[in-house]
Amino acid sequence: MSAIAIDRLVVVRGGRPVLDGLSLAIEQGRITGLLGPSGCGKSTLMRAIVGVQRVASGSLEVLGGEAGDPALRRSVGYLTQAPSVYADLTVRENLRYFGRVLDVGDDAVERVIETVDLADAVHSRVDRLSGGQRARVSLAAAMLGEPPLLVLDEPTVGLDPVLRVSLWDGFRRLAEAGTTLLVSSHVMDEADRCDDIVLMRDGAVLAAEPRAQLLERTGCTGVEEAFLKLVGEAAA
Repeated sequence: MSAIAIDRLVVVRGGRPVLDGLSLAIEQGRITGLLGPSGCGKSTLMRAIVGVQRVASGSLEVLGGEAGDPALRRSVGYLTQAPSVYADLTVRENLRYFGRVLDVGDDAVERVIETVDLADAVHSRVDRLSGGQRARVSLAAAMLGEPPLLVLDEPTVGLDPVLRVSLWDGFRRLAEAGTTLLVSSHVMDEADRCDDIVLMRDGAVLAAEPRAQLLERTGCTGVEEAFLKLVGEAAA
């Protein structure tokens, strides 16, 4: 069953189509990697999915409802590339605040602090943290209410390799528990940790299928190689 169903979606920004008739389905309970170069439309697509991007035409259903429906607010966790927490509050103060908004207890706050490995920084103000730490506070806030859908825009950018592995292990545990994760990245090696792959270029979908099926179909050993092969075929 699809957690996200998109049919002929058109988004126009600055007078030009950024997404032009895009159709796509994201399956429930799986990690889908949304991959492609910077500027290909990944963030615009994610903004449309969470309902903060105006669309020109087409349909976009999320968890059985229309994208942006207020009824979905507690069901969709969204991580943007820019920090989305309060700079003048500490890590714990931020998460306790958002916990009250979502009506979750302090146990949930402590759980996400552990998940994103911020236990050593809970008393630090966000404006005194590194860029990677600030991103992790935003990620923790998105995960607080245990939403059935997580839309994560470049969640591991700027993180060291050890922490990246730790976060991806956490994403896998969430998926195994039934959470649907849509994770964007321009780092192709992160695709190896995804169940399904969506490859984008210039606002269009080059491929959308299980990772193993993509590699078998293209005869490639890695997603980056498959991406380059599909780009070449499209240009031919």
